[in-house]
Amino acid sequence: MSNKHFTKGILLTAAGGIGWGISGVCGQYLFMDYNMDTSWLTSVRMLFSGLMLLVMSIPMSKNKVFDIFKNKRDIVRLTAFAVAGLLLCQYAFLASVKYSNSGTATVLQSLNVVIMAIVVAVSTHTRMSKRQTIAILLAVTGTYLAATNGDPSRFMVSSKSMIFGLLAAIGVVSYTLLSQPLIKSWGNIEITGWGMLIGGIILSIASKAWIVPDNLDVKALVIIAVIVVIGTAGGFSLFLEGVKYIGPVKGTLIACLEPATATVLSALCLGTHFGAMELTGFCAIMATVFMSARKE
Repeated sequence: MSNKHFTKGILLTAAGGIGWGISGVCGQYLFMDYNMDTSWLTSVRMLFSGLMLLVMSIPMSKNKVFDIFKNKRDIVRLTAFAVAGLLLCQYAFLASVKYSNSGTATVLQSLNVVIMAIVVAVSTHTRMSKRQTIAILLAVTGTYLAATNGDPSRFMVSSKSMIFGLLAAIGVVSYTLLSQPLIKSWGNIEITGWGMLIGGIILSIASKAWIVPDNLDVKALVIIAVIVVIGTAGGFSLFLEGVKYIGPVKGTLIACLEPATATVLSALCLGTHFGAMELTGFCAIMATVFMSARKE
């Protein structure tokens, strides 16, 4: 891999993680001030981001955006990517935010680095490097400190937030791995767009998302637009494009910028308070990013 491609992959996955962090804080604000339903918000962000990405992909794919549906195997893969990957990740993440806060939810979701490393090591029959192992240990330590404030008897995260946070982590691993064969064949923007749209349609039908909350105002619509454009369409497409260059394990480690972004924005914009141990945990996770940003 050339240095140019490596740097490009680092920057793209970092941008994706930052976009997710912004999205998490916006979601927390909507839950706090508008008591927004998780299913409705997830449906809207997936539907509109999917449509936006597909429109963008039309000139790139030379109007062959529907050709993927001619291949039965790719239809199955695309559906799995949409439901077991994107839909699971986004719904579980927003649910975790609702039951805690954006900083805590992103930290829990960052456990995907551990799951990803294990899955890749087992599937490729390779051992993790020393640096990779240290980075993963830092991620786990950081998550523990953030969740318990350093005292296991004072578990600072509700059971619902923990469960949804772990499900979100599994969703990250699923969509990262399931997307790669499809992206190689069809392109990142097109696959991410279809995945978002399919997942959004399924959840919309299940949750009756056409019933619009009656308390939405201009501010809420602007925040939803930020979630759709920056946190969903931008965040996921940038991250998956970056993974093409640096691989899934290093990509998920770099994307740990998400909890740091969410923590800073949550403290600045929403007044969320984080103690010394929690901040230490976030710093440990940040260290994984710097370790991963260097070539082996």
